[in-house]
Amino acid sequence: RSTHRTNAMSDIATQVGASGVLKIFTGSPPATCATADSGTLLATLACNATAFGTATNGVLTANAITSATAGGTGTAGYFRIYPSAATSTNAVLQGLCGTSGSDLNLNSTSIASGQTVAVTSLTITAFGS
Repeated sequence: RSTHRTNAMSDIATQVGASGVLKIFTGSPPATCATADSGTLLATLACNATAFGTATNGVLTANAITSATAGGTGTAGYFRIYPSAATSTNAVLQGLCGTSGSDLNLNSTSIASGQTVAVTSLTITAFGS
C-alpha cells in the first residue's frame, strides 16, 4: 500500500512539472480540480523549479515557494497548484489553508492586498494507509 500511495504522490509532482504555480483563494475548494476556480484570488506564488521533493510513504512535501504580494483581500480558504501554464480548470492539486495543521500553512490566513504572503509548509498525504 505504501508503494501505491507514494506512486500516486509522485504522479502529482510529475503533473505539476517544472515551475508550478500556487494560487490562494477565499472560500471552500471546488468539487474537483477540473471545476473552475471559485472565490476571490488572494495571491499567486511561484513554486520552486522543482516544485516537490521525493514522495516518501505516501507523503509529498513542497520545496521552497517564493513569497508574493497579495493582489486581493480576504481570508485564505483553499489553494490550488497548477502546471506553469495555469488556467482556471487545469489545477493538479487543491487543499485547505491554515496557519498550522493544514495542507498549506501560511504566515497568516487573513490577507490584505499589498501584504506579503509566505508559505511556511505545504505537505500532501495520500489517502489510505
